[in-house]
Amino acid sequence: MYIPPFDTTSYSTTTQSPNPSWTYGQRVDATPAGKDWLAGESAGWNVYSTAEMDKTNLNKLLNSGVLPRPMSLISTISEDGVENLAPFSWFNTVTNYPPVISFAINHNATGSLKDTTTNLKNGQGFSVNVISEAFVENANATAVDAPPEFDEWALSGLTKEKCVQIRASRVKESAFSMECELYKSIDITHPVTGEHNSTLILAHVKYFHVRKDMLTSRSAVDLTRFKPVARVGDISYARVGDTYRIPVPSWAKEEAEIQEALKTLASP
Repeated sequence: MYIPPFDTTSYSTTTQSPNPSWTYGQRVDATPAGKDWLAGESAGWNVYSTAEMDKTNLNKLLNSGVLPRPMSLISTISEDGVENLAPFSWFNTVTNYPPVISFAINHNATGSLKDTTTNLKNGQGFSVNVISEAFVENANATAVDAPPEFDEWALSGLTKEKCVQIRASRVKESAFSMECELYKSIDITHPVTGEHNSTLILAHVKYFHVRKDMLTSRSAVDLTRFKPVARVGDISYARVGDTYRIPVPSWAKEEAEIQEALKTLASP
């Protein structure tokens, strides 16, 4: 199968939402695009019982259905001073105050803990570094199933940079890095078999490291410059492309319109 080269000229634009004339209570089939979408229902649904699925198919469905997922590189250090670097896509924000992020770590095929899991619990802190397009291959190389003594940093070609408080390095090439302390570690066990195959990490962000050229005049990260990488199904990654804006409804401003719409829907 021919795969064309990466389009380096692509950029993100902001547009209206797919259906900017939408009104409260309007059905999905009110637009041609909505009708086309709902037409697929005629094929029916597959319903999967997770209790009857093997691990491979479970992983395939979750990874291809819950997306796009942001990507980060987690940098940790052992008690002996050996640094480890690994990519994670089971990663996201949890709260903004206190600033807490999360990521999940699946255990090795043998059931043993990965280096990252072991290091995270040693109280020496770690850094979480968001991945951008310019170094996604570098980041992907750190996913290699190397032995504990192997140096993923050297393999990646990425640069160690000192942090403010923690011993572990941050990735200098990452335009958005977070110095973190362990907030809570939660062992995920299977509710039926009792197997412990993964660990959920809640991390308290102590410092942000943000490259100045990535910031807008309003001190937000500029998506078009940042070019973050997302993970989708199997071994596929995705870029964040065009965006569209939809205001969050305000009850104070729109109560009358909402109530009127509900009355209209209730009318015979």
